Amino acid sequence: MLLELAQWLARDVRLFNVFNYITLRAVLACLSALALSLILGPYVIRKLTAYKIGQSVRDDGPKSHLTKAGTPTMGGALILLSVGITTLLWGDLANRFLWVVLLVTLAFGTIGWIDDYRKVVHRNPKGLPARAKFFWQSVFGLGAAAYLAWLAQSTPALNELIVPFFKFVAYPLGTLGFVVLTYFVIVGTSNAVNLTDGLDGLAIMPTVMIAGALGIFAYVAGHALFSKYLGVPYIAGAGELAVFCGALVGAGLGFLWFNAYPAEVFMGDVGALALGAALGTMAVIVRQEIVLAIMGGVFVAETLSVMIQVLYFKATGGKRIFRMAPLHHHYELEGWKESQVVVRFWIITMMLVLFGLSTLKLR
Repeated sequence: MLLELAQWLARDVRLFNVFNYITLRAVLACLSALALSLILGPYVIRKLTAYKIGQSVRDDGPKSHLTKAGTPTMGGALILLSVGITTLLWGDLANRFLWVVLLVTLAFGTIGWIDDYRKVVHRNPKGLPARAKFFWQSVFGLGAAAYLAWLAQSTPALNELIVPFFKFVAYPLGTLGFVVLTYFVIVGTSNAVNLTDGLDGLAIMPTVMIAGALGIFAYVAGHALFSKYLGVPYIAGAGELAVFCGALVGAGLGFLWFNAYPAEVFMGDVGALALGAALGTMAVIVRQEIVLAIMGGVFVAETLSVMIQVLYFKATGGKRIFRMAPLHHHYELEGWKESQVVVRFWIITMMLVLFGLSTLKLR
């Protein structure tokens, strides 16, 4: 009897030790989030449809988009729900980095939710005023930047700008420089993903791929031996972000099941603003801001296309460089089918993500 009890306790201890592995918990978080989003997806779509929370479509956009009017939106709440539950289930809740990323994600998701709610429920086409949206993005972005700057006092590597492809090339930012850079990365990435979210599946798949890559960077940065071997700054505790990345990948793929062309649901600002902020915050913690810009080249191009279009339009008194901005609409008006634009942008992102991952070794 005592022998059997001892064997049971030993087996229980071994099982507990197995679940301490970050890699296993990251995989389980991915699978859990995927299952949760697939199970809850139909219910969420039915509820959004019942409450008539449908997408409005621009009259001046591609005519093929007129059929999308009324498609349920605010589906990004499904992603946030799946990510939040699985992160709390499998993550180390004593890890401060994990809480920073999770809270920033939910905070930006709240901004997006209010914006979407005003658009589709109150029938206000402007949603949350641009100044109010930017103000709250700035509040949460600066709040996260200030807290991470405080953590950088005990983790000096957090306060350096890492240059990819060069071993041990890093520039000290100082507290002010770190806060400014962090603010622009978080807020900029949030808005970049939001601008990209205009076609079925266009924004979510690049987000999934980049999140997966950042999970690898997080695991390496949080591992003393791997970080030293690869010349990556060691950030104690950053490895736990691999669990969050796994949850984001699983929730994103589950959402894509319903968001793939022709989409049954759109993520809305509640999803796009939150996901972009999550990517930006994780890139800052693992010190890969430049690599994020490389891997998120599609997001960067979409954002630049809007900026260039607006500046050129004002400077020339009404002339345009692109037939329509953001960039994906330009290619649609050039004759590309929506599915062609989406898949080709996915392929470009895949190549950029692999290029970004190569910086781990090409130094």
